[in-house]
Amino acid sequence: MTELLSTPLSPTGRTALGRSKERGRSDRADLHAVLDAGLICHLGVVVDGAPMVIPTGYGRIGETLYLHGSTGARSLRTAPGATVCVTVTHLDGIVLARSSFHHSVNYRSAMIYGVPRLVADEDERWAGLAAITEQLAPGQWDYTRQPNRKELAATAVLALSLEEASVKMRAGGPNDDDEDYDLPIWAGVLPVVTTWGEPVTDPKLTHDIPVPAHISGR
Repeated sequence: MTELLSTPLSPTGRTALGRSKERGRSDRADLHAVLDAGLICHLGVVVDGAPMVIPTGYGRIGETLYLHGSTGARSLRTAPGATVCVTVTHLDGIVLARSSFHHSVNYRSAMIYGVPRLVADEDERWAGLAAITEQLAPGQWDYTRQPNRKELAATAVLALSLEEASVKMRAGGPNDDDEDYDLPIWAGVLPVVTTWGEPVTDPKLTHDIPVPAHISGR
């Protein structure tokens, strides 16, 4: 998949934008940026004839997205060999216009289609689980006890190529109709910002252990 690194995003019948095409991005670096800034994705898969959308952790290594879950989960048992859709969205602001019709949101989003494979190679499984852990808390994989054989046996790891993907973004203020700009109505953007709170120590901690630097320094 390394050859994809220099390949722009090429729209397919499933990823081509039908509306607001100016918001689309074709640079693969934009796809990486959206994915790398996220914490969870939503995995969409058809299970027993009905759509199921599962929020789950993920991690990226190059042009492969890794997802994980219980080996008993119906979604992860169904996904290998089936077409799935994975989305990641960041909400950056609420766009308040002079008319309710032109209200919008500022956002960054990515959508990936493909047929994931169940990762069987132990080295790749280990790397995928590390990437998923590091996506949520960089530095945590090496800090904590890593999975034992029983835990690995209960965990399914899926690998999904980033070959078929689209990226869409919106930024800026409202776009009102010309005749509405003179209305005595406030318009603008209400920014949405996600921040980290102070770490809360587990009350069951049996040792006087300070919050590690990779957590306290976030």
